[in-house]
Amino acid sequence: MDHVLGRAELLPAANDNARTPSDDRMLRAALHHFAAHGLGAAEAARENAEIAFFAGDREQYHWWLGICRMLDRRMADAVRVRREASN
Repeated sequence: MDHVLGRAELLPAANDNARTPSDDRMLRAALHHFAAHGLGAAEAARENAEIAFFAGDREQYHWWLGICRMLDRRMADAVRVRREASN
């Protein structure tokens, strides 16, 4: 029997998004990067992203920014905002 006020709508789990092979590749890379750099991994990824940005290598910039985002979303968002403001 349903509750008098109705039944609560069940939402999908927050981590139940469709994943792509590219997402899995980046996740594995982020985990390896974390294993190599420990708690400084996000900072190292940020530095790599900025080096690639200033070298004009947009592909590597986006790759390292993605790694940084997986490890520290706030840091990656701050980098992205600064880079967009400098363009």
